[in-house]
Amino acid sequence: MNKRQTRTFFYVGTGLFALVFLVLTIDTHRQMGRLTNSDQITPQVIAGKHVWHRKNCINCHTVLGEGAYYAPDLTKITDLRGEAYLTAFLEDPSKFYSEKQHRRLMPNQHLSREEIAQVIAFLSWVARIDNQGWPPRPILVSGSSIPGMTAYTKPDQAASTDPVSQGDALFHQSQVGCFACHSTAPNVNLVGPTMAGVSARITKMLAEGVYTGTARTPEDYIRESIRTPSAYLVPGQNYSNSGVSLMPAHFATSLKPAELDALVAYLMTLK
Repeated sequence: MNKRQTRTFFYVGTGLFALVFLVLTIDTHRQMGRLTNSDQITPQVIAGKHVWHRKNCINCHTVLGEGAYYAPDLTKITDLRGEAYLTAFLEDPSKFYSEKQHRRLMPNQHLSREEIAQVIAFLSWVARIDNQGWPPRPILVSGSSIPGMTAYTKPDQAASTDPVSQGDALFHQSQVGCFACHSTAPNVNLVGPTMAGVSARITKMLAEGVYTGTARTPEDYIRESIRTPSAYLVPGQNYSNSGVSLMPAHFATSLKPAELDALVAYLMTLK
């Protein structure tokens, strides 16, 4: 290739890639409103964003992969935890985690009820952004020191046809996030009660007559607890807030019937 051909190749190549970049940029801006649900940016969402920055939340947390990596990524936190839990947690984080026991504790930001609602509105809007699966991070930053609270690390189990193995995978996957609130170790209660021995506890509760719901078997009770968590509130200061379970209520629609059956099958095996 002579100098003239090299120069022509350079100009044509530069022009072509500049055109491709321009087209992609225009297309990105064209879709930005739909991908970010910009029509849902309400005054409360904007106020929540101001609280987020005013309290320097990004110094510890990440949103859409941006921020510090000291604390969990909060991109989908409202889907994983729900409004009831987030409200109670932001009012007093020390009710849920002990710095001495869990080696981490979010400082109390002393937010008002209005500020808490604004932050949750902002994070709820963030959760609805079509982020194309990014960031692919679990709710926990790293391996937890809490017994029975380990993230899922066996991808072969997810492809298994055994319902118990499938339920094990679902329980420990960040997309569902059960392990972030429920331990599988005995006597380790987190946001929700431990799942160790859950079948035996339910059987005892049903026999004692303290339960006021409609379930008649441990399997039915577990299904009810997942689909309609406020149907029966388990006694415990951190399990509910103002008569509403801290467990998210969206699993009734987000979990497929087969997934729900697999979770029940897995939980029934925990001793």
